[in-house]
Amino acid sequence: MSMETGGRPTVPWKSVALPAEHGGWGFLVEPALLGLVLAPSAAGLCLALAALAGFLARHPLRLWLLDRRKQVRYPRTALAERVLAGYAVLALLLLAAGFALARAPFWPALAVVAPIGLVALAFDALGRSREVVPESAGAVALGASATAIALAGGAPAGLAWGAWALLALRAATSVLYVRARIRLDRGLSAGPRAALAAHAVALAAATGLASAGWAPWLAPAVFFVLLGRAAWGLSSWRRPVRPQALGFQELGYGLLTLALLAVGYRLEL
Repeated sequence: MSMETGGRPTVPWKSVALPAEHGGWGFLVEPALLGLVLAPSAAGLCLALAALAGFLARHPLRLWLLDRRKQVRYPRTALAERVLAGYAVLALLLLAAGFALARAPFWPALAVVAPIGLVALAFDALGRSREVVPESAGAVALGASATAIALAGGAPAGLAWGAWALLALRAATSVLYVRARIRLDRGLSAGPRAALAAHAVALAAATGLASAGWAPWLAPAVFFVLLGRAAWGLSSWRRPVRPQALGFQELGYGLLTLALLAVGYRLEL
């Protein structure tokens, strides 16, 4: 917190308008781009931007809820209210544009994701957003934008919902892996078996989706690579890395996942 010339405390707007953590950006960008690859459209672009506004709104909302829970009001509280209102209005306008331009209904994706998003917000209100449940719920909720964007652009329902399933599997396993890896690198008990088991389940699920025609056959290959990454990263042969470096590594794996899935969907591989 800085001081104005008159002595009043001020709050840097970036500390309220932009999330402090960077790991969530990949979970935002991957579904937006994949949805547009499946069915590019003006409506889909509006929904992608609405998802961005919603993603950005979570940080000021979290700050506002935290201050409300403590029954305090800081200078940042008022700023958070204004920033939150701005993001909310922008998201609603973009969502309305998406409804107006959509080639097909996409509201089922919004209906399904709403309870998942509420779980994340409930933990935010309790000041427990760093736990595995809200982190996973938030990442899975962002993945729904792929389905909404694809449906709005006229993509087949099976492919649209399959894309969300793949991204949800990717997000949930990534959260488990990163949390386990950080704890191991800090010399703490991490329980890597749970993360590895989740990756194995994700690989089996991706194979099932491909067999049903809801995903390309490159999808199981992607999750096989992710399983190998987890097996090495949680083994005794790993080299400890800083959390920031681990975050960049996961961003790279996310981009690889996006690229391979996009190629698989476009070329039907």
